Amino acid sequence: MNTTDTVALGTWLSELRGKKGYSLSGLAEAAGLAKSNLSRIERGQANPTLDTLWRLARALDLPFGTLVAPVIGTLSEQGIEVQLIAQNTTDAPMDLYLMRLPAGAIRTSEPHPVGTRERVTVINGALVTGPLDAPVSLAAGGTHAFDAGQAHHYRALAESEALVEIHYVSRAST
Repeated sequence: MNTTDTVALGTWLSELRGKKGYSLSGLAEAAGLAKSNLSRIERGQANPTLDTLWRLARALDLPFGTLVAPVIGTLSEQGIEVQLIAQNTTDAPMDLYLMRLPAGAIRTSEPHPVGTRERVTVINGALVTGPLDAPVSLAAGGTHAFDAGQAHHYRALAESEALVEIHYVSRAST
């Protein structure tokens, strides 16, 4: 992230934390972070990892895209790039991302909220994706949908691009 994105994300995170009624200590504890690290993120003085952002979104009970919406560019970590393309924030929340992975890259994701579904479509390359205990190999054009309420991963067999849809539990059903 560039400095502008880092500052915008920090300001937005602080606003979301306040709206959800969390103290700095409370959110840090809920997300499994040190209070000092969360403080640095909110002040725009830290460049959080994708895992940290996912943990914050989950602790705030928000779709990942809602948390990273102020970030205009691409989020990257260890060569893996994730870019929010679109987001549905109605009663059927959904995020759509473009994910780029260099050959050999592995990204393990912690479980999303119970009931979350994920669909991965490979645009270019080849990857293995899905729950850790039931991964599926996909070539370009292949699609796999799975329960994202459990730990899952993406492993690039070649340099790859994929569309990742994350369908959160409908607010109408809660």
